[in-house]
Formats: sequence, structure tokens, C-alpha cells
Amino acid sequence: MTSDPIYVDHHATTPCDDRVLEAMWPYFGTHFGNAGSRSHAYGLTARQATEHARSQVATWLGASPKEIVFTSGATESDNLAILGVVRARSGPRHVITLATEHPAVLDPVAQLEREGVEVTILPVGPDGLVDPEAVVAAFKPYTVLVSIMRVNNEIGVIQPLEAIGKACRERGIWLHTDAAQAAYVPVDISALHADLISVSAHKIFGPKGIGALVVRRTRPKIEIEPLQLGGGQERGIRSGTLPVPLIVALGKAAELVAE
Repeated sequence: MTSDPIYVDHHATTPCDDRVLEAMWPYFGTHFGNAGSRSHAYGLTARQATEHARSQVATWLGASPKEIVFTSGATESDNLAILGVVRARSGPRHVITLATEHPAVLDPVAQLEREGVEVTILPVGPDGLVDPEAVVAAFKPYTVLVSIMRVNNEIGVIQPLEAIGKACRERGIWLHTDAAQAAYVPVDISALHADLISVSAHKIFGPKGIGALVVRRTRPKIEIEPLQLGGGQERGIRSGTLPVPLIVALGKAAELVAE
């Protein structure tokens, strides 16, 4: 009999895959350059690595590399999508979400409500799913954003985002989905009719502290008010020196999941 615990909670986190560790390790030492420094070989090597990872994440999610914004994880991605998009809009604003969302969605929505934004929190049925018609019925002329997770982190239900996304698209409403738990079901930004997707590396056998927000390239453009200001990295949406080893790891993890 062993005293070692048996870990079965991969919805909470996953261990790093050995191939992910192998990919990221050189960027802690040998290739230590700043991806924002483009005037020398060290910086260019780091930049090439981050752009390769951007392509790997984009391929996994059916997006363009230009639509990938690196963050510290799904929580930051959720906050950036919800707070950033709604605060960038002036006039009356309305947000729709579900009662079963993760606190990383419910808490920023609550903050918006304190700021005067109208909020609708819909219930789900006994099966844990929301009826797309209930979402449509909640639409208002000034609804800005709908935020519904792809896969629930507690009970695993897969929400009908295709139908919800189509209804949002027809009315010019942005759809955000927290896809942190959705590594093993299709998460294609076009198929879901989604505009913003949050993901995190540590749910897909990558390290903690790195994630991404997919921001679909649209006309009109999705305007996002940054949560932090500084060096203008990630097209000014998310300033901060890029953590190259972690980004490389996210890219490798995304590649493995896609395979």
C-alpha cells in the first residue's frame, strides 16, 4: 500500500507534459532574449519563438495568428474580454451571462454592474444547459456582449454555442466564451460564431501563468480597453514583457492537443 495520493482532478490543473518542458527549457537560459528587442540576435530568436507559438495556438483554435493575444491565463483573458470590450463602448450597455459561469466571468460582470452596466444572468435547465432561445429573448437593443463558457468546469456540459453565436452575429452582439475546460471538444472560432475565446495552458498539460485571448478580426473592429498600460505589447491590448518560455510552452501544449 502506498501513501502517495492518486490525482484525478484534471479539471483543476494538469501536470506539464515532458515534451512541453523540453520545448520551454532553452528559453530560460540559452535563448534568454527579450522578444521586444529586435536589434540583435537574442531578441530576434525570442521573437521567432513567440510567433511560432502564436501560430500553434491559432491552429488549435481555428484562428489567425494575428488574432492571438497572450495573457497570464484564462482568468485574465476573461477579464480582458468582458471588462475591456464593455468599457470600450459608450452609452447604454447590457451584458448577458449564465448563473453557472466561473467566477472569472461572474466577478467582472458584477464589477460592470457596479459601474452602471445592465446585467442579465440567465439560469440553466436541469441538464445544466441554457436554451438558446432564452438567450435571444434576453437581447436588448443595447446588448454589447454575451459571455457563456464552452464546457462547464464543474459538471462538464457543453453549451450550444453554435446557435447562440449565430444569433449574436446576426444582431451585431459580441460573443465571448471561456474555453479553459474545452481542450477535448471542438473549439473553432468560426464554427462557434465566437468573437472572443479564453484559454489557459495549465488545463492542457502546459505550465501555470500563461494563456491567451483570441480576438476575432472583424469589421467593425472589436474595441478593447486595456486593463494594463505600458510597453504596448500584444498590439497594445495587453502590455508587459512577453514570458517567452511560458509562451513557447503554451504553443507546444496547443500543438499536442490539436494532434
